[in-house]
This record gives sequence, structure tokens and C-alpha cells, in this order.
Amino acid sequence: MFLFYLKDRLPWIFFFAACLIWVNFLIYLDTGFKLISIMYMNLTTIFFFLVFLLWRYFRESIAIKEIDEDLSEYQCMNDVFLARIKGMERKFEHYQNELNIRRLQERDEHLAWIHEVKTPLTALKLMIEDLPREYQKPLQVEWLRIHLLLDQTLHTLRLAEIEQDTMMQEIDLSSVIMHEVKELQSWCLAKNLAIEIEGDEEKVLTDQKWLSFLIRQILTNAVKYSHNGDAITIQMSYDKEGHKIVSIEDTGEGITPSDLPRIFDKSFTGTTGRKQSASTGMGLYLARNAAFKLGINLTVQSTINEGSTFTLTFPTTNTYLETIAK
Repeated sequence: MFLFYLKDRLPWIFFFAACLIWVNFLIYLDTGFKLISIMYMNLTTIFFFLVFLLWRYFRESIAIKEIDEDLSEYQCMNDVFLARIKGMERKFEHYQNELNIRRLQERDEHLAWIHEVKTPLTALKLMIEDLPREYQKPLQVEWLRIHLLLDQTLHTLRLAEIEQDTMMQEIDLSSVIMHEVKELQSWCLAKNLAIEIEGDEEKVLTDQKWLSFLIRQILTNAVKYSHNGDAITIQMSYDKEGHKIVSIEDTGEGITPSDLPRIFDKSFTGTTGRKQSASTGMGLYLARNAAFKLGINLTVQSTINEGSTFTLTFPTTNTYLETIAK
């Protein structure tokens, strides 16, 4: 250990030796000093230098030993903290797994409940159809609203796993639109709404079920906020870049400029929605999320008291498939 210390202090030793040689050289030039005196001086100087080195060695050894003891204490404390952190991580993972299991159980229970409700709802529809026509219309509208709310709840639960619930294929866009318009027929008749469909038949690459849900949410929103006797126009066309476009235009209440940036936010009902207690603020939120997952760009333009236009822009190459490929 002492040899390592001397090796570390070689600059000191070389400096001391150089100084001693220089002093001896100066004394050698002066003939007045005797040889025995010079040797005595050198031995004394070397002795005191060695004593100084030993004193520094023991002092620094004690300091290093104290530092090692402190570090060992900190190491023990560090091991304790690491053990506690790992224990907390295990507990967190356990609680997270329990939470995920509970969430899946609740989701399955909700799905089962929705499917259970659909059975008496279907029976109720058949019972309504057996009633006299003057009683059918108002009951059909209320039945449709219940059906749409159940459908919205069902797709809310499925939206988180939309990637596992899609089948991308070429579908006839006009057929999907016609089917959704027919589903809302009783509501449109009750409000005396006219729905016009313009444009040629178009094919798009997407998932039929989720596209139907997306169009259903926008059409439901248009019917809900249209005045009696208004018209809704659905147009299929292309933009300048060659993207297929579906625009759904109503002449209803419109959206205030302050509400427009937030209409796709979850649970946001807005100024117009607050006038109707039936508004949940979920339809457009789900529509935007479903559109994003399918690679469809959903935008809106609106003027208060003049109406709104929702536009679906389909990609030329399906970005949803590109995302899955990555």
C-alpha cells in the first residue's frame, strides 16, 4: 500500500531530489564547507522528508478509510431503498393488473347488458308495428332514440379495440349512406325532413360497420338539430387532390364560433346541446375517434342559425392499413 502511495507521490520525490541536487551543487562550488557537513545535511534533509511522507501517508490512509466506511453505510441504505422501490413496483404492477381485469369484467358486463336489452327492444318494435298508425309514429321515434343510445354505448366500449374489430374491404359508399338514412326514416318523417343524396356511386376501402357508425352519428346530429321542414343534403364528390369526399349539410341551428373548436371533445354539449336535455356530448367525440382510426379526416364548417356541414375525406391510400403495417 505504501509503495502505491510513493508511486502516486513521485512528482514530490523528483522535485525534492532536484532541489537537493541543486543545493549540493551550490555548496560544492563553495570550498568553505567540509564533506562531512554536507553529508550530515543531506541525511538530515532526507530523514525529515521521509518522516513527512510517512505522516502524510498515515493521515491520508485514515481519511480514505473513513470515506470507505461512509460509502459502505450509504451502500447499505441504497440497498434498502432499492428493495423498497422494487417492492412498490411489484405492488403497482399487481394493482394495475387487478384494475385491468376489473375493467375488462365491467366491459364484458356492459356488453352483455346491451345485448340483453336488445332482445326486448326488438320485441317492442314488433309490438309498435301492430299498433294503429296514429300511435306508431311517436313511439317509433322514441324507440329509435333508445336504439341509437344503445348503439352509441356499444361502440363506445368497442372503440378502444377497434383494430381487432375491423375488416378493411371495398364497399359501396352510396349503399351505406342509403341504409343509414333508412334507419332514421321514422325520425325524419316525424320532423318532416327532406334528405337529398347527390353524386355517383363510389367505392371506398374501409370497414363497413365502423363507417356506418360514423355516418350514423353525423346524420343523427343533423336530424336532432334541424328544424321541422328543413332539408339535409348528402353529397359524394372529389377534392382537388383526388380524395373521395362525403359532405352532410343541414340547415338547422348551427354551431356558435366559440363552441366550434370543442365540438369533438368528450362530453361537450355546447350552447345548442344545452337546449336539449337529450344531448350527451358523445356522438361527435366517437365520430372523430372512429374517423381517425379509419384514416378518414372529419371536419366541420358551421354558421349559427344557418346550419352545419360535416365533411368526410377518404385517403387515396388507406392510412389505417399503413399504420397496421408499421
